[in-house]
Amino acid sequence: MKKLIIGIIALAISFTGFSQDDDQDDSGSVIQNLTPSKLIAKGQIDAKWFNNLFTQTRIADGSGDVSTAPRENFFTSTLDVFIGASENKRVNLGLLFEFRSNTIGGRGAFDVFQFDGESGTARSGLTSIAPSIKFVPFKSVSNFSIQSSIVIPIIESEFDDGVFFDQDGFTIQNRFFYDLPLGSSNEWQLFFDLNTEYNFGDELSFGSDGRSEGSFANESLRLTPGVFLSYFPTSKFTVQGFVQHFQLIDLGNDFEQDLTAVGLGAKYQITKQLNIEVLGSYFARGNDTGLGESYNIGLRYVTSK
Repeated sequence: MKKLIIGIIALAISFTGFSQDDDQDDSGSVIQNLTPSKLIAKGQIDAKWFNNLFTQTRIADGSGDVSTAPRENFFTSTLDVFIGASENKRVNLGLLFEFRSNTIGGRGAFDVFQFDGESGTARSGLTSIAPSIKFVPFKSVSNFSIQSSIVIPIIESEFDDGVFFDQDGFTIQNRFFYDLPLGSSNEWQLFFDLNTEYNFGDELSFGSDGRSEGSFANESLRLTPGVFLSYFPTSKFTVQGFVQHFQLIDLGNDFEQDLTAVGLGAKYQITKQLNIEVLGSYFARGNDTGLGESYNIGLRYVTSK
């Protein structure tokens, strides 16, 4: 069952969105001028609601050989709320909430929205909260920022009657954001995201009732580098392509995984404060992991200065 999980966790983390706040001017929009690495001003609020559906029908073994498997579905909904805490836009404070609904046993992809909790095939509920700080470490490099979070699980078990829910272990997460405009017209932007996570807690074990204790990812380091290329036909609309790699490194639990995903997305600025984002990705390869596709949609609202 461990090999099914990296896609679930990695997607939930990597697709929580790549936007920060509003450095808006008269010639552009939030999605163009408030690049992924820039922070909001003191007193501003940046709220993002992002939804990811990962549906899996293939499994890659430790040698990368792929076989088919009954469909499993993992829906993750995250709400990230940040507030500007400094006049110079170098510190933001935030809180992240994560809700999940998972189904297994060949159930349909949209069964995750039934939230029925059917024994042996489904689980749903709020799974974690994460106090966070986002900051710009170098005043002269405003397009480079770091987001640090402590992910606190609020579930009783990762597995219950064979259904995986979420990691049942604390995680220290650091994400590094850097973006680069290409050309003088600002029509192209290149974005780099490196997510690092140290997972700790007790080793995974199962009781006689089928419920687990500990975490499959205890004593491990997860690295998720990604590259995103965006093109702006207009200041209010962008399309992007991206490549991401996920690597789970054993630091004591004798378990490793990796996979690579490619995808396409788009963003549209609906109003000065509100934008919408859609993404789709295909898990092209991996080792000891589940493979499939993900579909994502998010809304982001930034209050005016």
